[in-house]
Amino acid sequence: MSTSRVDLKTGDIKGHLVRLTIPMIWGIAAIISFQLVDTYYVSLLGTKPLAAMTFTFPVTFFAFSIIMGFGIAMSSVVSRLIGEGREEDVKRVTTHGLLLAFGVGLVMAIIGYVFRDAIFAAMGADAEMRPLIHDYMTIWFFGVPFMATPFVGNSAIRAAGSTFAPAIIMVSVAVLNAALAPFLVFGLAGFPRLELQGAAIATVFSNAVAMAAGLYVLHVRKRMILPLAQLHLEKFGDSCKRLLFIALPAGLTSAINPLVNTLVISLLAGYGQEAVAAFGIATRVEAFAFILLMALAVGMSPIIGQNFGARNFERVHETLRKAIGFSVLWCIGVAIVLMVFAEPIASAFSGDAIVVYYAVMSFMIVAPSYLFNSLVNGWSSAFNAMGKPQMSVIMTFVKMVLLMVPAVLAGAKFGGVMGIFAAISLVNIITGLGFHLWSWRMCTRAETQLALKTP
Repeated sequence: MSTSRVDLKTGDIKGHLVRLTIPMIWGIAAIISFQLVDTYYVSLLGTKPLAAMTFTFPVTFFAFSIIMGFGIAMSSVVSRLIGEGREEDVKRVTTHGLLLAFGVGLVMAIIGYVFRDAIFAAMGADAEMRPLIHDYMTIWFFGVPFMATPFVGNSAIRAAGSTFAPAIIMVSVAVLNAALAPFLVFGLAGFPRLELQGAAIATVFSNAVAMAAGLYVLHVRKRMILPLAQLHLEKFGDSCKRLLFIALPAGLTSAINPLVNTLVISLLAGYGQEAVAAFGIATRVEAFAFILLMALAVGMSPIIGQNFGARNFERVHETLRKAIGFSVLWCIGVAIVLMVFAEPIASAFSGDAIVVYYAVMSFMIVAPSYLFNSLVNGWSSAFNAMGKPQMSVIMTFVKMVLLMVPAVLAGAKFGGVMGIFAAISLVNIITGLGFHLWSWRMCTRAETQLALKTP
């Protein structure tokens, strides 16, 4: 087996989790920093540009969710192939997965560009707001292929037990984006003042650099992709089938969240652009606060995948117990910090008193439900790693479509902005408790079925 592989089927589980998670903290922080940095710089332009940026969040996150689905699929399939000792299939699936990711990204870019006006009009953006949104999104859409390819490629590297190289790539391009954006947004050092367009250009350029760096690492350093003369395109259909079996449900599952957030934003828009801007601040800060848990979910996936593929179910259970226990403690700590320091945190992003008021309201009401929400997210990652994406689909559909949609509609009708935030918190609590118990049973059942198929 290649020296680039790390055997996660033996050794201390806690040690593997720490080693795989720590580099991803910086890596995921880098991914999130793209929008956080853009949000901060745009917020300096005023409430209106900040509100326009907030309208883009569900759309950009929807696109990223589809890409994330392919990343999840790549990690799951490759880690299980490694667990089964199928080295050549690892290279083939990785190579074909990169081609598939670039193609899917290009299709999303074209669809987004063609329907951009209809999308944001349906979200409640008025005629005055849409030109600002288009300034950012017209450029951003055509950067989707450059975002998809390195994300999926880095997932293959992580499946092999290595998170250092992907983290270095993501951190480097995040620093590039943060450094370049203010020059283009504000027109510093002789650059033209492009405002929202400048933020988009910096993001697209940085992702293109990430794609080049990721392909170099995969081909030269890790030797995980096939040479051009040996692409084995006759097996491209088989590779796509393996990946799409997980990518489609995982991507659609992830995409449900931004679709529901689109509804939330449209409801908040009825209470003014200040409420929309506040929601944008709250969701970005929350995402940044949970970088560690997202890194943990990414770190535990190859451990679960390799051991599930090798039928080492006790190690799967131990990984889940350690990850869930840490997640609960972290969420409690984050909730306390955000509730205590809600006002200064919100004030760092806006000087508008109404925006700060609504952002503080969001932190105070939603933060206590964080630990329950993390249970659903953690189990979704685990099931995807096991190659059981249907479980994640069930949890997310029930939570976001059957419960969250009617809850926020009722909350808006009877409680306004506060009612919307209360509905989000209540659904997080109910589904977190219920699905945690359900998931343990489903996990045991899946292992029993796999054990019976083992020769």
